[in-house]
Parts: sequence; structure tokens; C-alpha cells
Amino acid sequence: MYPVSLDVNGKTVSAEVDARTSLLDLLRETLGMPGSKKGCDHGQCGACTVIVNGVRINSCLSLAVSHDGDAVTTVEGLADGESLSPLQKAFVSHDAFQCGYCTPGQLCSATALLDEIKRGEPSVVTDGKVTLNEEEIRERMSGNLCRCGAYNNIVDAILSVAGEPA
Repeated sequence: MYPVSLDVNGKTVSAEVDARTSLLDLLRETLGMPGSKKGCDHGQCGACTVIVNGVRINSCLSLAVSHDGDAVTTVEGLADGESLSPLQKAFVSHDAFQCGYCTPGQLCSATALLDEIKRGEPSVVTDGKVTLNEEEIRERMSGNLCRCGAYNNIVDAILSVAGEPA
């Protein structure tokens, strides 16, 4: 067992974990934060997406011991108390979910996507200056699968938060 200490959603938490424990399992099973979902457990669906030190990752593929001292934001940390984040509100108003299973990962990924755009980080479809458009969103969100097919509404929700017409 190894000690780890993380800043999770603004609070310092400590735990003893087996070296093989994934960050996802630490969050869900040890810390009682069930928002991030275990979909495929192979890094293919994005349901487990969280933000670590400002970068989105698949928490099912990342060992908890490698995140000692890191800042982790889960879907539970996106809201400000009882007030939903603008992106969470947009997902609701644009019907950007159906069954909801993928929504926590979609929200974390979309939050990180907006930060990537603000930082001017290009993607493989960026042509010149980094600007938010449907093609950029679809490329950057491609690691998050939605079995219900709410993709168009997810794109609309992200564009609405970024101030673009949906």
C-alpha cells in the first residue's frame, strides 16, 4: 500500500492505495465520488474523463499513485455549490444527454476543451488560428462516446457556452 494525497475538487484528500489502483477506482471506491463512470475500463469510451492539473485524462488508465500531489477535478467539482456551471446549464438547456451515463465524462472533457481553446492549443483539424467551431469540437470530443447519439446537442451546448450561435 502506498500513501497518496490529492487535491480533489479543491479539497485535500489522502488515502492508502495498492500500486495497481486506478485513479478512477480511487475516486469512486475509496473517496466515494461516483460521478466519473467506469464504462469500458480500457480508455476507449471517455466515461471516466477527469481533469488533472488542467488536462483531461481517462482516469481508468491512470494509476492513482502517479497522481500524488496533483489537482483533480471531477464532474462533482464543476458546479459552484448548488449552482451549476455554465456548461452544465447548457447541457440541460440543449438536451445534451439522454441516458446520462456518459455525461460526467462529456462535461469534464468539454470543460477542458474550452480551456484548450482559450490557451490556443491546436488540434489535428486546426487550420491556422485556433477558433472554436463544430469541426474543432467534434475532433476534441472524439474520445467521449455517447451510445444514445446526443452528439449534435453536445456540440450546440458547447458552442452556446463559448458565445457562438448554436
